[in-house]
Amino acid sequence: MYKKILLVIKMYYNRLREIREDKSLTQSDIAKVLNTTQQQYSKYELGIQVLPLEKINILANYYKLL
Repeated sequence: MYKKILLVIKMYYNRLREIREDKSLTQSDIAKVLNTTQQQYSKYELGIQVLPLEKINILANYYKLL
């Protein structure tokens, strides 16, 4: 069960990268939208740190507008 959860989490963070790249955006571009640094956003994409719900909402609204 634990391995399945880790797999889902990894897929989630990989999807963050895929969506960003599909829009031809850099990590720095998205970091500005989230009012954070590129280094911090990189940690989100790598799954090193959890992306806060408020930031998920900001990203959802941002990508919806593109």
